Amino acid sequence: MPPIASPGAAAAVAPRLPFLQLDVFAAAPGLGNPLGVVLGAEALDGAAMQALAAWLNLSETSFVLPPTQPGADYRLRIFTPRQELPFAGHPSVGTAHAVLEHGLVRPREGRLVQECGAGLLPLRAEGEGAGRRVHVRAPRGRTLDARAEAVLASLGAVALGPLPAALIDNGPRWWCVELADEASVRSLGPDLEAMAAANRSDGSVGVAVFARCPGAPHALVVRAFVPADGIPEDPVTGSANAAIAAWLQARHALPAPRFTSSQGRELGRDGVVEIAVDEEGEVWIGGQTQTVVEGTLAW
Repeated sequence: MPPIASPGAAAAVAPRLPFLQLDVFAAAPGLGNPLGVVLGAEALDGAAMQALAAWLNLSETSFVLPPTQPGADYRLRIFTPRQELPFAGHPSVGTAHAVLEHGLVRPREGRLVQECGAGLLPLRAEGEGAGRRVHVRAPRGRTLDARAEAVLASLGAVALGPLPAALIDNGPRWWCVELADEASVRSLGPDLEAMAAANRSDGSVGVAVFARCPGAPHALVVRAFVPADGIPEDPVTGSANAAIAAWLQARHALPAPRFTSSQGRELGRDGVVEIAVDEEGEVWIGGQTQTVVEGTLAW
């Protein structure tokens, strides 16, 4: 029987990689959605990336790699604790902030191009440091043919809004469910086990509930539940906000071409997602990112 290697010996040969933990969609640290970012991740294969994402147990961890397609500034792989995603909003916005902060890319007239599982996605960046705002063009949302009964049942006895529930695919697949008002969203307590079963049955990543907020600084309030992926509730969710905007656009029900949503207060956060729909009908999401932790990673 060969000798068993000690954990210390394994750690001694582990690559040392630049690592950041960021707070995305946040005007100050602690208000948004945490994101782990590993720079220069060429030494890690997919299994190592997935293992690290599971160990960190953040809603997502992103890994920055050299681009493989012409026109891209960098390549990004995104992992939840349980799976790789082709696209996610807060990793795209936060990682762009990280590569700009570290001087790994140079924007061209404020523009960048990210390569990810969903293809090449343009980004806009303006400002510097903690005040920088980054916006990414989300993959175009497609409405899928799916039955909503199980998802709606998991929400319990809650007043629904005028739009029907819809399953939107913009990389991940989100159920978008409009509720009657902001109070209905804020007080919602879904059956997470039933929701997870519904998500597994139709391949959706989670359920995004929203409502309009007339008279408030934010046009929408949003909550996103991802129990099938081990995340009961995500603090602030770019892809879910983009899916909601795509659904509103398809139904000619946008509150405005540019607006903000509020997400995360039920978890002690106060995230703000900036949303715009351009003349081509493409959805852009973005906001501020705060750098909270910088160091090196041995994995």
